[in-house]
Amino acid sequence: MTTHHIGPPTEAPVVVGIDGSEAGVPAVRWAAETAAARNRRLRIVHAVDLTAAHILLDPYDLPMASVTESMREFSFDCLAAARRLAQAVDPSLVVETATVDETPAPALVKESTTAHLITLGAAGLSGGGLFGSTLLAVAAHAQGSVVVVRGSGPEQPTRDSGPVVVGIDDSESSRIAVGAAFAEANERNTELVVVHCWSDLRFGWFAGLPDVLDSRSAQADAHELITEQLAGWSDKYPHVAVERKVYLSGPSHHLIDWSKSAQLVVVGNRGRGGFPGLHLGSTSNALIQCGQCPIMIVHPRSG
Repeated sequence: MTTHHIGPPTEAPVVVGIDGSEAGVPAVRWAAETAAARNRRLRIVHAVDLTAAHILLDPYDLPMASVTESMREFSFDCLAAARRLAQAVDPSLVVETATVDETPAPALVKESTTAHLITLGAAGLSGGGLFGSTLLAVAAHAQGSVVVVRGSGPEQPTRDSGPVVVGIDDSESSRIAVGAAFAEANERNTELVVVHCWSDLRFGWFAGLPDVLDSRSAQADAHELITEQLAGWSDKYPHVAVERKVYLSGPSHHLIDWSKSAQLVVVGNRGRGGFPGLHLGSTSNALIQCGQCPIMIVHPRSG
């Protein structure tokens, strides 16, 4: 994809955090495509915690200068490779790179305060798991939107067809997610599928029952909730077609299923369940682990 821009990029950049792992490849590509399509700068960030290295190695009287130099060289190589990947997406893309002397999660949370959105791959250098602690910390504590991109390498294409899907309930977090989902559907010139589940209980708890709301009053309540959550957004984005899907239970189950055909799934950072102070709800957590397309976790912005 090559985009020829007219005028300077819009101010807030698309930020992608990398750590040198293969998980960063699809994340960089997705971030570059998004930045190019929206005429935004791409900012690629690699965190190198030199301070922690000093503290760790100092008691052993190890040659700190050589360790520091090796860490800086590794960061330079990671950023250079990511820049080449981004500019292969669009040679005219404005790309800036940064090595940050800080642990990755706080560095990216700080970046989120001025970013259009933050992008991360779905695994870290530690391997062996479905996601890393850095990803979870950023997804839980960042401001604005965090997009988690899963993929296996540069040969895997980014899905550019299918709807944008948003999961909603009656929470304030859901209201913020709806706005982001409408904006994304509008940017991508695609339809928006709104998914609502009457119950947060797991899908399997209702095994053997039809996954529909038979009660007319429950159906009416569900559609009234959707109407309230969508209020005003169709007026702002009149070209976005909206499809409503109401299920009995299992929001995680249904959103993961929709992620098999969607180009993006959008959810708030937490829903109606959980407890005060919870930063990342069970549905968004499940999508980070098992979603099969990029997952956008939307947070409110302070100020």
